[in-house]
Amino acid sequence: MFSSRLPLSLAQNRISLAADAARARGPLHDLTESNPTAVGLDLPAELILSALADPRALAYEPTPKGLPAARDAVAAYYTRHGLTVDPARVTLTASTSEAYGWLFKLLCDPGDDVLVPTPSYPLFDYLAALESVRPVSYPLRYHGGWFVDIEEVRRALTPRTRAILVVNPNNPTGSYLSRDQAAALAALAAERGLALISDEVFADYAYAPDPARVTTLAGERAALTFCLSGLSKPCGLPQLKLGWILVGGPDALRVEAEARLELIADTYLSVAAPVQHAAPALLPLVDSVGAAILARVRDNRRTLAAAVAGSAAQLLDAEGGWSAIVRLPSTATEEEWTLELIDDGVLVHPGFFFDLPPTCVVLSLLVRPTTLQPAVAAILRRCMR
Repeated sequence: MFSSRLPLSLAQNRISLAADAARARGPLHDLTESNPTAVGLDLPAELILSALADPRALAYEPTPKGLPAARDAVAAYYTRHGLTVDPARVTLTASTSEAYGWLFKLLCDPGDDVLVPTPSYPLFDYLAALESVRPVSYPLRYHGGWFVDIEEVRRALTPRTRAILVVNPNNPTGSYLSRDQAAALAALAAERGLALISDEVFADYAYAPDPARVTTLAGERAALTFCLSGLSKPCGLPQLKLGWILVGGPDALRVEAEARLELIADTYLSVAAPVQHAAPALLPLVDSVGAAILARVRDNRRTLAAAVAGSAAQLLDAEGGWSAIVRLPSTATEEEWTLELIDDGVLVHPGFFFDLPPTCVVLSLLVRPTTLQPAVAAILRRCMR
């Protein structure tokens, strides 16, 4: 009696069951933790609570695209990336997940498909299925670094493709689009009449500057483009549920897309008033909370790199983000590695969650250093057995 858009079985897998059993026995060194409110960061509680207490939130102002002051704050955020953005091109959402749902409604009929990168975050399969859209993979390749092969993207297109999804930087590979790759993707999308959807939630977390990369497609003009982000990653505030869609591309196509997107937004009116009024105070936290997160992940990556140097484990190259990919010896599968590490009191993501190459595991770099160091030591001891 239930929809086929949902999984047939909701049973826990072996790893989830083993992790629950291990937690029942005692604390784990959890290297899957990606919640910035749970890793000991110093959040400005007084500022956040004060911003959310704005008395204007007592009034209901149903504004489909979002309150003007909040959209102004989003536009101001893009000055960090050297761009001047028209707030009228911004539509607020309750999250980037909701933004995907709206864009799939905007662009796709049931049975259409969207191209998604592999490796990448597994949530896309669920988001697409819930909108009766089919995700079709295109590969990211690794040769001393991750990159997009445009010809492989072209070969993945079908007559029912409606959009190409990019994650910039990708999660978990931490790879940004180069300027050449971004231009080639935009040219392909324009040629085939497709939209580009660019998930940029980790854009502010580059480990080092690189003029050859792009951190946002917000200035794209060749193809209809939708840039997604929100408070969750740039400001470390996932609990406040504010995301956005920034529309770009050829003027006529962009204007039509904005009008149709506004109709979708007006149907839901999902963004709460308190967080919209708070947005002008909260978004600048990318310069403090976001900077603290960046310092944490950079330090943790350096610690990880030093620990695995000369060992049987290999840390794959990355340019940014909150994750690290470690390739372990091929003496076991990644599921076996993950279950054995749980026995050692360490929880990691197996690489197959993200469609990574064999024997890779994924570690969060957001965790406390006091969590990372003993966990990595346990991983390396297991590698030596």
